[in-house]
Amino acid sequence: MENQAIIRMSAFLLIFLFMAMWESFSLKKVLGQPKWYRWLNNVGLVVLNSLLLPWTLPILAIGAAQVVESQQLGLFNQWNMPPIASLILSVIILDMCIYWQHRIFHKVPVLWRLHRVHHADQDIDVTTGFRFHFIEIWLSMLLKIAIIFVLGIPVMAVFIFEILLNGCAMFNHSNVNISNSIDVKLRKWIVTPDMHRVHHSIHREETDSNYGFCLSVWDRLFGSYVAQPKEGHQNLQIGISLFRQPKEQSLWRMLSQPFRKN
Repeated sequence: MENQAIIRMSAFLLIFLFMAMWESFSLKKVLGQPKWYRWLNNVGLVVLNSLLLPWTLPILAIGAAQVVESQQLGLFNQWNMPPIASLILSVIILDMCIYWQHRIFHKVPVLWRLHRVHHADQDIDVTTGFRFHFIEIWLSMLLKIAIIFVLGIPVMAVFIFEILLNGCAMFNHSNVNISNSIDVKLRKWIVTPDMHRVHHSIHREETDSNYGFCLSVWDRLFGSYVAQPKEGHQNLQIGISLFRQPKEQSLWRMLSQPFRKN
């Protein structure tokens, strides 16, 4: 854990580079916006979020887990669960919580105003996976910290989940071409790019589906699963109707979108 920040950053960069290269060799859907401009601003947003988060919170997820572990706080520590059981269960529960967080951000109007920054991207690729407004990132971190303290999530589980969350977000937002036969097999267990692309449809009934980030079971279990977009992937229009102008892809416009009606 002494080098956890370096390991997580290395994992992030390796997954990002791998998915970016995969997209360049096997593109699923032709991009409609200038790629360089979107990438510049989407990457700029994740850099800004990464700088602001530790400055605005006294403790982050890993730090919270270290406190929990040292003080033996939370339900899992009271139940004396075997370490491997608490680790596996913790990762699964955290993934389910992110599913419900995502779903709530779609249903509560004030939270949707934050989350629509993510959906305002008019193309979907690996950089969409980390395009989130800072306030949403901040609230999400507070939720994870609360779950860690209540359940007593071990440090290693948080460490693994943080890498999984970033990696899966970049994978399932990527614009890679995976054959239907492989996609069908994969989505039985994990969220695939084709499965999640439906979620970025301009049609609200499709936007309000397929909320999962890692495990695909939650959408089936809780009735939010849509197999394919009604217009097909090639004709699928990405984004939301409110912010369609190209200038909305700039960093400043993204940051101000939650506070604007147009």
